[in-house]
Amino acid sequence: MHVHILGIAGTFMGGIAAIAKAAGFRVTGSDLNVYPPMSTQLDALGIDYVQGYGAEQLDLRPDMVVVGNALSRGSPVVEAMLDRGLRYTSGPLWLAEQVLKDRHVLAVAGTHGKTTTSSMLAWILEHAGLNPGFLIGGVPTNFHSTARLGSAPYFVIEADEYDTAFFDKRAKFVHYRPRTAILNNLEYDHADIYPDVAAIRGQFNQLIRTVPSAGRLVVNGDDAELGLTLAMGCWTPCETFGDARHDVDWSAHDEAGESARFAVHQRGQHVAEVEWTLLGKHNVMNALAAIAAAHHVGIDPARAALALREFRGVKRRMEIRGVVGDVTIYDDFAHHPTAIETTLQGLRARVGAARIVAVVEPRSNSMKLGVHRDQLAPSLALADRSWFLNSPDLGWDLPAALGSLGGRASFAATVEALVQGLADDSRPGDQMLVMSNGGFGGLQDKLLAELRKRQPGSAQGGLS
Repeated sequence: MHVHILGIAGTFMGGIAAIAKAAGFRVTGSDLNVYPPMSTQLDALGIDYVQGYGAEQLDLRPDMVVVGNALSRGSPVVEAMLDRGLRYTSGPLWLAEQVLKDRHVLAVAGTHGKTTTSSMLAWILEHAGLNPGFLIGGVPTNFHSTARLGSAPYFVIEADEYDTAFFDKRAKFVHYRPRTAILNNLEYDHADIYPDVAAIRGQFNQLIRTVPSAGRLVVNGDDAELGLTLAMGCWTPCETFGDARHDVDWSAHDEAGESARFAVHQRGQHVAEVEWTLLGKHNVMNALAAIAAAHHVGIDPARAALALREFRGVKRRMEIRGVVGDVTIYDDFAHHPTAIETTLQGLRARVGAARIVAVVEPRSNSMKLGVHRDQLAPSLALADRSWFLNSPDLGWDLPAALGSLGGRASFAATVEALVQGLADDSRPGDQMLVMSNGGFGGLQDKLLAELRKRQPGSAQGGLS
């Protein structure tokens, strides 16, 4: 069977492509821009693709067109697909019908932490010898790929609440029918899709309604919004994780307060000890959720803790991109104020009093709509300096919204100007944390190159 994937260069749809290829389908696809690392992954898999959404690509006569949620009415390929009466479906529904229907699905949902928690959970199952399938919205360093078919029965999926397709405005995750579901947290986001947090809460409850009574919910017991979501109806046994001071089933005890070593308690009993390299309380919570979900499929918490000792994180989650002249450049996906704040907390715990320079691209749809503008300045409290790409298409007054930061905030209209400003402002010992949910115009590599040019002994002179 030949499937043609529209939007194949996206992380999710690219993962669908890899799984379909492994399952024996002929796979082709298209996207507006196909570039590394996804182009490299598709080339390695032998998947043919074209640039753009022209109608002529349908001359391939695929048996099924799998439509990504970036496509909408008016796109030439979509109009041709409808006019020709071709069979089409969404990525989530194709996955559900072709792969997930015969698997024990472990789904990880939440506003924050989905990618990291999914990666932890997949690695715990892998470490236990279960060879799980997975589809994750990032690249787990332990696997070096975003997706794989794996072996029955287990499949781990990052369960996104974004809408499914132009013809199906339900959240992606309602298609997955998990037997084990993690609910990490719930905040207002995706303002281009949902009018308020209540609308998102309703979608999360739709997910809960698909989990069987023989399944398991693993829920952040500290999250009030999730409490409201459960109150809308819950028919599945529920275990909670969270702060040890609260009445939860799974808790972490971190005497040193550095997150590098913590004890795991299940209903008050010590069951495991985790030692690892990850930063921040948010990652401790992610680990508790993964351990609890793995326990539901029979993995002992102590065995899960051993796996986490070898967990190497996820690309673009506090990933060190380079060190030049004692200036360290980190790359992180944080783009919501809560994620920005927790990422800074983790970095501060690691570097102590070192100067932290936050570099932010307000790129998400919610950011562009100004939904988070009042929370942005407080989220940067732990940064000594903050730099922003003040793009003309932002649609609101970024400097005015960040006035409370005073001289600690600087702005640039282009990536090139931002690189020069950061290099001029840099000092030995700086920890530069670059945060964006996109490519940021290659800022990370451009900044590293500029800092190298300014090193003593280079043709361009010394580091500022």
